[in-house]
Amino acid sequence: MKKALLVIDMQNVCVGEGHAAYFKYDNQALIGKVNQVIDDNKDNLVIYIKNVMKKNMMNRFAPFQAYEGTKEVEFVDKLHIVSDKVFVKYKGDAFSNPELDTFLKEQEIQCIEVVGVDGGGCVALTSLGAVRHGYKVIVNESAIGTMFDKKRDRYFEKLRKEGVEFV
Repeated sequence: MKKALLVIDMQNVCVGEGHAAYFKYDNQALIGKVNQVIDDNKDNLVIYIKNVMKKNMMNRFAPFQAYEGTKEVEFVDKLHIVSDKVFVKYKGDAFSNPELDTFLKEQEIQCIEVVGVDGGGCVALTSLGAVRHGYKVIVNESAIGTMFDKKRDRYFEKLRKEGVEFV
């Protein structure tokens, strides 16, 4: 079974040294854990997902800003970058970018492992999106940052009911 690792939103705005105050993770520990999973997937396709905000009135009032071309949207310096496969998303679910699913199908990927931030948001939403697109999904809890435990728990319960594997 061909597998891909999706590394979700490991960007300066979320886990960088000057990250937005909104994000409260143990950044160095999380980066280390994500890097370990990246290293462990050397025989699999590694894909990086970048969250970018559109410049509109609604996003002006968001608790953080991450616009294309800014340092905030760049991947955190210490992140292990082992491929040039990067997909941009404007919503929580990375599969909202149809190019991701097209690329995965072209590569004959059947299984997706997910790491990054946030367990109560983009990681969970992307995992649900992967299930809807017919992929076997593995959520690697050891390398997921979460700020909202109750929200994460609700999403993870829904994912378990969908047959998602947790490691």
